[in-house]
Amino acid sequence: MLPAAFTKRMATILGGEYPAFLDCYGRPPVRGLRVNTLRIAPADFEKMHPWRLAPSGVLPEGYVLLEEAAGIGRHPYHMAGVIYMQEPSAMAPVAALPVRSGMRILDVCASPGGKSTAMAARMGGDGLLVSNEIVPNRAKVLSQNIQRMGIRNAVVTNAKPEALCEALSAAFDIVLVDAPCSGEGMFRKDEAAVQAWSEAHVLACAARQRAILQSAQKAVKPGGVLLYATCTFSTEENEDVVADFLQEHTDFALLEQKRLYPHRMPGEGQFYAKLLRTGEAESFTETPRTQGSGAQRKLAADALLALFPTLCTDTLSVLPDGRVFLLPSDMPAGLYAQRMLLGGLEAGEIKKDRFEPAHALFQALGAFCTQRVALDSADVRTDAFLRGETLSVSGVSGFAAVCVDGFPLGFGKAVDGVLKNRLPKGLRR
Repeated sequence: MLPAAFTKRMATILGGEYPAFLDCYGRPPVRGLRVNTLRIAPADFEKMHPWRLAPSGVLPEGYVLLEEAAGIGRHPYHMAGVIYMQEPSAMAPVAALPVRSGMRILDVCASPGGKSTAMAARMGGDGLLVSNEIVPNRAKVLSQNIQRMGIRNAVVTNAKPEALCEALSAAFDIVLVDAPCSGEGMFRKDEAAVQAWSEAHVLACAARQRAILQSAQKAVKPGGVLLYATCTFSTEENEDVVADFLQEHTDFALLEQKRLYPHRMPGEGQFYAKLLRTGEAESFTETPRTQGSGAQRKLAADALLALFPTLCTDTLSVLPDGRVFLLPSDMPAGLYAQRMLLGGLEAGEIKKDRFEPAHALFQALGAFCTQRVALDSADVRTDAFLRGETLSVSGVSGFAAVCVDGFPLGFGKAVDGVLKNRLPKGLRR
């Protein structure tokens, strides 16, 4: 049952539309998915997927599920990062942003990664995406989703917004604040949000949102865009927060402000405001700070190029613990002082003078590996691989990518016709 104070608020906000709004709470939530365009074009995906879908009308790569798809989160396409489960209205903030290849973008409150991975796909692997999450466990989930989607140009930080944005002053073309909120827009799908709601909680969320926005604006460069979003309906957390911010920061101008309701479109509730920072920014680039001795870097580079001959290893970095990363280009200097859970593409690890590749490397680049084991989504061997089992193979020796319908699932090491599974235990069925 919806809180009485909430329904009274909504009746005041919506007026004649309130009955239609209330009626939608008697219907099941709308589920949706987004195609990862780093993997496949939407038109090609439509020719091969097994579900009943319709265009979301929000993003060209977004779809609505027309019927329940049990186990879709365990389908090989999900495991291979071909799709990301996301309800349609949650796609709207990214649709409103002018994301382009080569940009620097900061997602301040990024977990679990729906909006970050959508922006990364639109960046096409070029530029820098910094995805931040203050809660450590949620930051770990964020990192896993970034890797599952095969994103190579992202840095995942676990930092307080005020410290992060102070260190990265005026560094980004786009800063997204998908702020923690009272979650009114999620009431239809999240009973816990209903139970946690109160008018006092709304006011507490608004205070926190003001603080996050105050920090985030520091990271927007002149001429850049700051987008503030919530999944709630309260005026205190939406229009009031934006109005107070604009009154205090006269160097920002409101470009667009929009509310999304579940009775007007497929999906749940969403609000966003797009703000432009006035002025012109200077163009500058920075060279990544690579680490590791020449011998370590050569060892890793030679091993990587044997697997992926066209891979650029110019930004290869070997950390003191032996982990090897391919850093994104153009990383701001202030980023190195932050707690980074992920710095670009995790390529592998140097152990006792040998290079061991990482699962993330094959999730990002497996389709281009010199050795591949080809499976299809209906193949019993696909399910066996996802359970962590070995596979009988022929024609490959050493490390090889395992792909389902051409999409990388992971990798293994072939010895005498047997592929030993290297899928991380935490990802196995």
